[in-house]
Amino acid sequence: MTEKEQKKAAKEFAERWKGKGYEKGQSQQFWTDLLEHVYGIENAMGFITFEDQVHLDHTSFIDGYIKSTRVMIEQKSIGKDLRKAIKQSDGSLLNPFQQAKRYVTELPLSQHPRWIVTCNFEEFLVYDMEKPNGEPEQIFLKDLAKDYYRLQFLVETGSEMLKKEMEISLKAGELVGKLYDAILKQYKEPDSPDTLKSLNMLCVRLVFCLYAEDAGIFGKHEMFGRYLKQFQAKDIRKALIELFTVLDTKPEDRDPYMDDDLAAFPYVNGGLFADENIEIPRFTDEIVDLLVNNASAGFDWSEISPTIFGAVFESTLNPETRRSGGMHYTSIENIHKVIDPLFLDELKAEFNTICETKVDKTRKAKLEQFRDKLASLTFLDPACGSGNFLTETYISLRRLENEALQVIHGGQMLIGGEGDFNPIKVGIGQFYGIEINDFAVTVAKTALWIAEAQMMHETEEIIQYTLDFLPLKSYANITEGNSLRIDWESVVPKDKLSYIMGNPPFVGYSLQSKSQKNDILCIYVDDKGNPYKTAGKIDYVAAWYFKASQLMVGTNIRTAFVSTNSITQGEQVAGVWKPLYDRFGIHIDFAHRTFRWDSEASLKAKVHCVIVGFSIAENKVDRRLFDNGVEQIVKNINAYLVAANDVFIESRTKAICNIPKMLSGNRPTDGGYLILSPDEADELINKEPLSSKYIKRFMMGYEFINNVPRYCLWLVGASPAELNKMPIVKKRVQCCKEAREKSPDKGRQKLAATPTLFRETMNPKTFIALPKVSSENRRYIPMGYLGSDIIAGDKLFMIPDANKYQFGVLTSNVHMAWMRAVTGRLKSDYSYSINIVYNNFPWCSPDEKQKATIEKTAQMILDARAKYPDCSLADLYDETTMPPELRKAHQLNDKAVMQAYGFDYKTMTESECVAELMKMYQKLTEGK
Repeated sequence: MTEKEQKKAAKEFAERWKGKGYEKGQSQQFWTDLLEHVYGIENAMGFITFEDQVHLDHTSFIDGYIKSTRVMIEQKSIGKDLRKAIKQSDGSLLNPFQQAKRYVTELPLSQHPRWIVTCNFEEFLVYDMEKPNGEPEQIFLKDLAKDYYRLQFLVETGSEMLKKEMEISLKAGELVGKLYDAILKQYKEPDSPDTLKSLNMLCVRLVFCLYAEDAGIFGKHEMFGRYLKQFQAKDIRKALIELFTVLDTKPEDRDPYMDDDLAAFPYVNGGLFADENIEIPRFTDEIVDLLVNNASAGFDWSEISPTIFGAVFESTLNPETRRSGGMHYTSIENIHKVIDPLFLDELKAEFNTICETKVDKTRKAKLEQFRDKLASLTFLDPACGSGNFLTETYISLRRLENEALQVIHGGQMLIGGEGDFNPIKVGIGQFYGIEINDFAVTVAKTALWIAEAQMMHETEEIIQYTLDFLPLKSYANITEGNSLRIDWESVVPKDKLSYIMGNPPFVGYSLQSKSQKNDILCIYVDDKGNPYKTAGKIDYVAAWYFKASQLMVGTNIRTAFVSTNSITQGEQVAGVWKPLYDRFGIHIDFAHRTFRWDSEASLKAKVHCVIVGFSIAENKVDRRLFDNGVEQIVKNINAYLVAANDVFIESRTKAICNIPKMLSGNRPTDGGYLILSPDEADELINKEPLSSKYIKRFMMGYEFINNVPRYCLWLVGASPAELNKMPIVKKRVQCCKEAREKSPDKGRQKLAATPTLFRETMNPKTFIALPKVSSENRRYIPMGYLGSDIIAGDKLFMIPDANKYQFGVLTSNVHMAWMRAVTGRLKSDYSYSINIVYNNFPWCSPDEKQKATIEKTAQMILDARAKYPDCSLADLYDETTMPPELRKAHQLNDKAVMQAYGFDYKTMTESECVAELMKMYQKLTEGK
């Protein structure tokens, strides 16, 4: 619904209900009409409930309750005064709001409303329960056409509120980016590192001032903007220098004769405005207009999310991400995928249990102990960037503390003590970080300060007591340096530390710089100090897993990291995880299997990630495995993120079962001179007909799956005399020879001695062809039989002379499940491996009848394909267009293979199948 449509709908609703309204007969009709026709709820009766029972000393009924947005409605008839007390059945006098509040006390804490709305068909009074003693917002039915947005909270779920925070934070980032660009032009040396450092620090200070004036930290709204407004552009530089000095000076140390507008600014402390010899250029009219009118007067900074904005701010001012057009941030939703199962779910459950305590004095005592526990927890993000994990964790703990304060004090005014009275126990001093980028360190500290200010404001509303945010008394413990070269205990002692978390850098082993390679080799070492053999072939993020494991030894620390999914797939699994299991005895406590991590606001780069929570100390908490948002409680999670025993599928050159050998196809290694396009092949045959017997169809995995024509010169057995009769072919051979000779690879140089041949010359009469890379969107990897008229390239695996039984097992859901669990990935596509997938696959031992059934179903698959000669395998295995008879044939084949394994076709899940295969693997490899 557009804004225009919603205004029209609100106007029509107001006209429809003008002068109407009987509480008992029309309440439900009124609210369903409002929700459906003004706010676009398709099924309002499923969205709102009416007449829910509550048991006081008698049974009462809640007029309306919206669970998803936590709204309670108390409805009265038209003409009733919503502020006037009404006599209740028990004789007490309560106004509608007090009546609703009494219902709240009888509800479970999880059902307590965020909003209470009292209504008499002409007027809405909206009470925000975050400010239970504040004045309600008043909205009239007659004004709904212009005020409809003020009731938007009725349908705005938490995700919608987060979306709003995100939009505001991104807009703030855009404003900072414009300021940055405009100010940068004024520097004499805009490309110098000193200039960029000065500009970054200047922007941090400006942002803090903009936030402080809107959040009430400076005392007055738009105080910073009004201060600047009195100066001409040429004087702004001097005005800022004076202001920054004042903000860093205690009131007793200031010039007693300074202007009143400067003296009114508070002392900030915290080092944010300390003189660091930052260079401030002259400002232009354009910059002043942008700062004063757009950033100050034209934007409310108090509503930004420090979690999102900190990251957006840092990336906005980071030259590398600015060049790529990116504003980077980690969504709050994704941060909670890490911190909720790591500690927050457990804390929330504990809080809810305490709140169920019936005795008031006992409940309050337990809540105070709970607050002490929150204040005792210590967190480390050893790759903290702009601090978004630390900031969101701080906010989450403070919200829990505020909920506790709400229950303890019941919204009553708190009488403070003398001096530095502070009822808040959770502080940003509990949060530690390590970050290599100096500017990100500053942004992280600032984001935490902003979060502290926001949460302090929420506490003030609960206890009805004004607290002093400035001067800054808490310090964010963010250390600048290379996390992999720093002793983490020098940042925070491990006996003090509770949790390690974060999102370390994603750098694949093939993309690592020399310095990063050295980082890994220095960290991934055995107990004798020697690098593990696999250390050179694991992702950079693995180094954080190793250092965390080292630190956790002998402690109760628990860790959770976001990582690229490659460390839980293929050959890397043993390389990354086996040292952690063998050396430190870690175990996985929870995990999110592969999901897409959207980490950019503008570029929306898609990275396929996993989240792994692990520890060493005994863990009584249930193992939790998340897959596509579905949670499963399991006995064990192994390094493949499968609910199975701890096994490591290591690379092996010989199969563990008695099966035909799988081979890689032939590598041309020819500089492109032995490969022909269809046009080149036709032209060559026309000019040199003798060449036709040496031209064969050539297939890599792509050509095989998509039936794309491509050809090659297969000159095995060609005599010198024949080659001399084909000058064009001979010329291609000569070019191949020269290309190999010029190669820096010594192995390729040796191949120059046989320029007519591919590196390998395998051309079996028949073979099963299986592509090395195929799409994750297919249920089955397309595979099939080819003959000697086809030359398989090195992206197409071959099993020469394989029978139908072997084809049936390999194309079954059992083999596919194994492959999905243990294979590596190319981006998100399957990257099949002979040494990891095929050679380690546990084959079944069917009886003759079972074997015959598999052979029959395998043939049915081939027959079903043959009915569609015009279709490629890509067409046939598209989940949308797969022919019914082919799908049926695969289902029958899956059933036959599962029965041969002794698996229940109807009930066994894929994860259960993999768990059983891993048990078989363990038995087959014992002693090998």
